Amino acid sequence: MSFFIASSPHAHSKRNTPDLMKWVVICALPGLLAQTYFFGWGTIIQVIFAIIVALIMESAVMRLRKRSPLSSIRDNSALVTAWLLAVSIPPLSPWWIMVIGLFFAIVIAKHLYGGIGQNLFNPAMVAYVVLLISFPVQMTSWITPHQLSQDPISFADSLSLIFTHYNLDGMSLQQVRSGVDGVTMATPLDAFKTALHNGNTVSEALKQPQFDGVAGIGWEWVNIAYLLGGLLMLRQRIISWHIPVSFLAGLLVTSTLFMLISPGETASPVIHLLSGATMLGAFFIATDPVSASTTVKGRLIYGGFIGFMVFIIRSFGGFPDGVAFAVLLANMCVPMIDYYTKPRTYGH
Repeated sequence: MSFFIASSPHAHSKRNTPDLMKWVVICALPGLLAQTYFFGWGTIIQVIFAIIVALIMESAVMRLRKRSPLSSIRDNSALVTAWLLAVSIPPLSPWWIMVIGLFFAIVIAKHLYGGIGQNLFNPAMVAYVVLLISFPVQMTSWITPHQLSQDPISFADSLSLIFTHYNLDGMSLQQVRSGVDGVTMATPLDAFKTALHNGNTVSEALKQPQFDGVAGIGWEWVNIAYLLGGLLMLRQRIISWHIPVSFLAGLLVTSTLFMLISPGETASPVIHLLSGATMLGAFFIATDPVSASTTVKGRLIYGGFIGFMVFIIRSFGGFPDGVAFAVLLANMCVPMIDYYTKPRTYGH
C-alpha cells in the first residue's frame, strides 16, 4: 500500500461537488412543481430537453479538449446549469432557444474559461442575457397562469408548440397566448412597469388581472416554493446565509426607501420579493460558488449589490426583471470585492 501525502488544507468534507449539485436540484424541485402547476407542462419538458442537450454538449466539448467526458458529466454542474436556464425561460419557448442558450452557457461561459471552477460569470445567466437581448419576443412570451386561462394547454400541445411552433390544432404560440379574447397578458412585473410608464398609479396598476393576490397570480407561489427550497439548502449547509440574506435585504431596503420617497411610483417591497425570479436568484443563482465572492464580508456586499441592482433595473431599466443582469454585474465586481474584503493575516 502506498501512502499519499497531500498539501494542506487537510479538512475533511463528507460532500463532494456531485453531491452538492444533486442537493441543489432536489431543493429546486418545489419551485419546478409550482411552475408546472401554474404555467403548464412546458416547464418540465424544457428541463428534460435542456438536461439532454447540456450533457451532449458537455461530452462533445470534453472530447474536443481531449479529456474524459465522464468525469465532467458526473460532477452534475451541467445538469444544474441546464435546470436553471430551463426554469428561467418561458415554458413554451421554441427548442432552438434552449440549444443556443446552452451553447453559450456550456461552451462559451464555462469551457472557454477552462471548465468548472474557472468561469468568471454564472453560465446560466450568461445564456439568459444573450437570449433575452437576441430574441426578446421569444424570451418574453410567458403564458398566463392556468387560473386566468380559458383553455389550459395539454402536455401534447406543449410538446408540439416547443418542437413544431404549433399546437395540435395548428395554432401558433401567439394565438394560444392571446386566447379567445385576443388579449395577450404580460408577467406581473412587466404589466406593472408598463402601467406606470403609461401614467397609471400604483393602485390602478394593481387592478390588472395578473395581480389578483399579493404579488401576482402564480408568481408569488413560485417564489415561496423556491424560498422553501432555499431554506432547505441552508439547513443542509449547501449554501451559506450571507448571499441570499443580503440579496433579499438589499432589495427590501431599497424598495422600501423608494416607496417612502416616491409613494405611488414604485412597486411595493412585497411585489419585488414575491414576483419574478427573486427567490430563484437569491438562493439558486447568486450563490454560485465559482462566480460569487469568496470572503464573508465580500458575500454580504456581493448579495446586497445584486439586490440593489435588481430594484434599479426593474424600476428604471428597459427590462421588467433584472436578476440576470444584476448577477452578471456583480460577477464583474467579484475580484475587486474579494481584494478589499480579504481577511487580515493573524498578527497584522
